[in-house]
Amino acid sequence: MDVAAAIFAVIFAILVAFAVIAAVRTVRAVKRGVDRTVTQARRTVEDTRLKARQYVQPGAAGEVAQLRLSLRTSMRATQDVLQAGLADDPSLSESLALFERLSAHGHELDDDLRKLEAEPDKGRVAARLPELRERVERVTHSADSLRWAAQDRARQFADDDLAALSEQIRMESGALRHWEDAPEATSKPAGAAATPSAAASSTAASSAGAAGAGAGAAAAGEREQPALSGRDKRWQAGYSWQKAERPESTA
Repeated sequence: MDVAAAIFAVIFAILVAFAVIAAVRTVRAVKRGVDRTVTQARRTVEDTRLKARQYVQPGAAGEVAQLRLSLRTSMRATQDVLQAGLADDPSLSESLALFERLSAHGHELDDDLRKLEAEPDKGRVAARLPELRERVERVTHSADSLRWAAQDRARQFADDDLAALSEQIRMESGALRHWEDAPEATSKPAGAAATPSAAASSTAASSAGAAGAGAGAAAAGEREQPALSGRDKRWQAGYSWQKAERPESTA
């Protein structure tokens, strides 16, 4: 009785442990989903605000908003392309590592632009704009180069795979149409198999030779089959939609 109680207690403890682990994993998954949704919502709100400020506020303030929007759009697009292609092309891991290093400069630059966006001194904003514009162009150019290279690589892989597949399909189609490459066999007429006997031969010998030649021609005719028909009497009953030929001597 004590042994059964101990076994039951161990089983109960294992079930409780599994339940706790499942609950923790579920909570973490939900938390990651919520964080992802909140992050995407913040990005959407920030991008919408920058677009509105780009057109509403002319001058230096509008250009700062335009620089921030250009930087964020380029970095996000490159990150999505590299992460999506990493599953099919592991060699993009090095490119993704380089992009992570570039992202550090991008975040620093975005912080500088955000601070400049809140700067009340318009003269200071106008003075720093050329330097920040050059940094944004360098970062976005590097990000665009990585994204375009990854897209060209994926497109080249797709073209090569399609070309190889097309060649295989062409070869298989040719193999299925094997009768088109086979030479057409011409059957000989039955009368050509019999050769005329010599003039000096007797009538009985001529009759026997003609009968033998006729029998040989008939046997040859039974063995030969037309090359283009692709049919064989031995296989005519092998398919359910084919009917067996009726003998000619049926009543």
